[in-house]
Amino acid sequence: MGGAEPESAQVDRLPGWVTLLRAPNPGPMTLDGTNTWILRAPGSDYATVIDPGPLDEGHLRRIAEHGPFQFILITHGHHDHVEGAERLSEILGGTAVLAADPAHCVNGEPLDPSEHLGGNGLEITVLDTPGHTSDSVCFLVECGDDRVVFTGDTILGRGTTVVARPDGDLGSYLSSLELLRAYPNVLMLPGHGPARSDTAERAHFYLDHRRERLAQVAAAMAAGAETPAAVVDVVYPDIDPAVRFAAEWSAAAQIEHLLRESGTGLRESGTGTDRLDRL
Repeated sequence: MGGAEPESAQVDRLPGWVTLLRAPNPGPMTLDGTNTWILRAPGSDYATVIDPGPLDEGHLRRIAEHGPFQFILITHGHHDHVEGAERLSEILGGTAVLAADPAHCVNGEPLDPSEHLGGNGLEITVLDTPGHTSDSVCFLVECGDDRVVFTGDTILGRGTTVVARPDGDLGSYLSSLELLRAYPNVLMLPGHGPARSDTAERAHFYLDHRRERLAQVAAAMAAGAETPAAVVDVVYPDIDPAVRFAAEWSAAAQIEHLLRESGTGLRESGTGTDRLDRL
């Protein structure tokens, strides 16, 4: 499997300039709910919000109480992270929403890879981390002597994330995890689940898990499993029926990656991955 979770790396106390507001949308894919992060440097008039979450008026009003905001940042375009962004901007009187995908921007330009956003005591670097989705980014934020990486769904605080074709790409995802290994001993604040003390350690754990799972999928394919459903039967025999669809999405991405690596080409899998955008 992926090895034991490094539970000792969980963090209970956040830096004083970071506030967590968790959205009321718990579930099998969102864990305890979407983590909305509010950043305000000491003495600063303006804050920054990362991932306002779903279109829940109560949650968005709670976020607005921490304003005013310089801008609203989006890690990726899945429903549970971005749905409330436009409404939050409206509540705040037009605060810019910045995302890698222009479709999710409001009153602002799309984020560029390695773009630097400064001001109000925060230095924010955009890290281009596609894989979970094609538009996934992380944010390296520096405030005084503190450095924090906000990982969205690229790395979760508990469990592992889903990479689902066609928008997700496992090869890109593995490269993004390699990039995040460059941040040892840097606090990691994810889109779901608890904070972690070491971004690089978590990225390494994810890489080990993915490589071991790929080896299992390759063995299942060699034994005759040709579809995501057949791979799940072999590799995830005890899967909870409530999340089997996610396992089939992951299996489809793994099959695609292995076939691409071997030069065989991609088979049609019929996994219905369009459902992911509704989560």
